[in-house]
Amino acid sequence: MFRVVFAALLLFSAAAPAVTLEALQQRFAGQPVVRANFSQIREINGMAQPLKSSGELLIARENGLWWHQAKPFPMTLVLDDTRMVQVMNGQTPQIVTKESNPQMFQFNHLLRALFQADREVLEQNFRLDFQDEGQEKWRLVLTPKTSPLDKLFNSLTLTGATWLETIQLRDRQGDNTLILLSNQHATPETLTDDERQRFVF
Repeated sequence: MFRVVFAALLLFSAAAPAVTLEALQQRFAGQPVVRANFSQIREINGMAQPLKSSGELLIARENGLWWHQAKPFPMTLVLDDTRMVQVMNGQTPQIVTKESNPQMFQFNHLLRALFQADREVLEQNFRLDFQDEGQEKWRLVLTPKTSPLDKLFNSLTLTGATWLETIQLRDRQGDNTLILLSNQHATPETLTDDERQRFVF
């Protein structure tokens, strides 16, 4: 679950001709809604074949994150400031709040800061290595330096150009997760009625 949420909540778009981290943050702040498709490939240490999944995601600044995995089985995850809701295969939603799991709530607070591209919070929790790779391409490597992130991940690497295109997560168990994003778009800038209902539980 951590990998999925991190991956989705770090979705922000880029970039200006001279690519800087500040430029990415400014662009992100100017886009209240971002939609994208995703495909995920997870290589697990000791397994011959990688695990593959795909679906779509929606990030709304005022509502939170909606992550819907369509294949290999349906799974929906909704995250906002107060709760995390997971629905798998049409079962009863599982809800995590501050009262039921304080540690998870603190983790969610950090994710919200990532979603808002809060430079101060990022620097409190990660060592940042941002590189302009030319032709509007960029790379941002996040190395955790606080718990529990440093116990879960070795690094998180984001790459992109006009949009965030790939997210690579390397964890402490030697597993590698690659998420490829496509069909990114930020219009319309407000949620449709159908999209708004995705956040209602």
